[in-house]
Amino acid sequence: MSYKLDLNTAKILIVDDEPEITEIVDTFLTEHGFQVMTENAPQQAIPKAHTYIPDVILLDIMMPGIDGYTICQTLKEDPKFYNTPVIFLTGKDKSDDMGRSFKSGGDMFIKKPFSCERLLEIVNIVLMSTGKF
Repeated sequence: MSYKLDLNTAKILIVDDEPEITEIVDTFLTEHGFQVMTENAPQQAIPKAHTYIPDVILLDIMMPGIDGYTICQTLKEDPKFYNTPVIFLTGKDKSDDMGRSFKSGGDMFIKKPFSCERLLEIVNIVLMSTGKF
């Protein structure tokens, strides 16, 4: 018999260089029962992922120093994160970045500004699709 976890016990890592965004999303997802870790320094995203081992990663694309594509691609090259869903959050135009998002290993693409309710729906869908929950 396999043990299925409640979706809300999932661990979520949010990486965005805008503290306001990480704070809002962290508060919202935590209120919905998720375990949330945030990172505002993009160069710390990969070490943070290795320490936290999230079930899903919410990742901004345009950040100083290292972009979300590079972070995603680096993580997806590691067998530990190959199946970890990455949801890109971006203010950029969808048509410009959608293909590049998927090529770098992203699973979903959400355009900023977004509603927290819509983000919650997408997180739940992505988590259910992993088969772990």
